[in-house]
Amino acid sequence: MQDERHSQFRDASADRNTAEQVPDTPQTRAPAYRLAFADDDFLCRDELRPVRLQLELLKPEMILNERGIESTVVLFGGARIPEPSKKDTARTETLAGLSRFYDEAREFARLVTMKSMGTYGKEFVVATGGGPGVMEAGNRGAADAGGSSIGLNIVLPHEQAPNEYVTPGLCFNFHYFAIRKMHFLMRARAICCFPGGFGTLDEMFEALTLIQTDRMKRVPFLLFGEEFWRSIINWEALSEAGTISAEDLELFRFVETAEQAMEIIESWGEVIPEP
Repeated sequence: MQDERHSQFRDASADRNTAEQVPDTPQTRAPAYRLAFADDDFLCRDELRPVRLQLELLKPEMILNERGIESTVVLFGGARIPEPSKKDTARTETLAGLSRFYDEAREFARLVTMKSMGTYGKEFVVATGGGPGVMEAGNRGAADAGGSSIGLNIVLPHEQAPNEYVTPGLCFNFHYFAIRKMHFLMRARAICCFPGGFGTLDEMFEALTLIQTDRMKRVPFLLFGEEFWRSIINWEALSEAGTISAEDLELFRFVETAEQAMEIIESWGEVIPEP
């Protein structure tokens, strides 16, 4: 989108195209002659890390603003949790048992998206990490409702393509985990954590820390699957040890179903508008 305040200046993309047509000479072939913003090797230098961080912050922010998206409902959860029809392929019996949360994530995202459509898709848009497992279920549920959803993917050493249900124009790719996590939380009006691994725990605890320390506004914070979460984290031991306050245990709620989660979100201070 062109800024009218600067329309009197020549467009950068026009100069980039012109620079590609210059005569081939020893001078123009030298890396030093490339336009800085069109020089991939230059942009990938260690010294340009602050610029790359800013670009990863700006690009999704600008696109989401242009789409008019004002708030999101974030789904965190494991990439390895299978769809129930494929639970026989799960690497452990526990994962196979957790497959029910694929369906809960899908139904929850469908219900949220139905409500979101009452705001013309501007409020309470489902946002996931864009990958498989619970993330796929979230984007799939939004697609079931006929709505849009966001996928915040990240480049990993092993190939990972975004799942097929993310809205194409809202599918982003990141290099920096930190900036990706910022985008998860910048518009979040609710955060839902499904069973998962290190990545899910990282995302969950960073969000809880920001809320605990008043660096982020308190929002509904829902943990799907009380048995799972209590089996891997002794929440009360943290409180009894004094490393967190007893009141910190009230920052989140356990839920089992999509319907329970919706009841909590809809009874929160800012209710999702009816379609």
